[in-house]
Amino acid sequence: MSANDVEEVLDRLAACRLEVWIDGGWGVDALLGRQTRAHHDLDLVVARDDCRAAADALAMLGFEHALNITPGLPARLALRDRNHRQVDFHPVVFDGSGDGWQELPDRRWGRYSAEGLRGAGSIAQRRVRCLTPELQLRHHLGYEPDADDRHDMRQLAERFGLDLPPPYHHA
Repeated sequence: MSANDVEEVLDRLAACRLEVWIDGGWGVDALLGRQTRAHHDLDLVVARDDCRAAADALAMLGFEHALNITPGLPARLALRDRNHRQVDFHPVVFDGSGDGWQELPDRRWGRYSAEGLRGAGSIAQRRVRCLTPELQLRHHLGYEPDADDRHDMRQLAERFGLDLPPPYHHA
């Protein structure tokens, strides 16, 4: 997913008046204000009630539900096009405090705090909404990080003065 691809997806969703927050690797790069590595997909947080409309909006760009990608719904709605561009929607249910709750495969719920959804950054000079650095770091815990995760968290730590937890102490 190039920066141009991200802009195309965001433009289409905005045209349909769908609210999203950039998560994952592109969310980190948005916070940094520059692309620091290649990205295989675009992760977006979206209200669960908007998933169908988001999928329909991106169908106009050739994206289809990738049923073979796990986990699938309700934790993630993965869409892919013929060029192997991939958009992963992280559906959340918002509570009265503005926190978003993502239903995970193991019957747990992941929290996107209202404060954590107040991040802002830029991709290709475009201002975007994204997760805060603190929420990005918290969502990168609980599993063995890969090279991209380590790169992303080091970049955030250096830029925003975050203390990295033990999984990220190794090179």
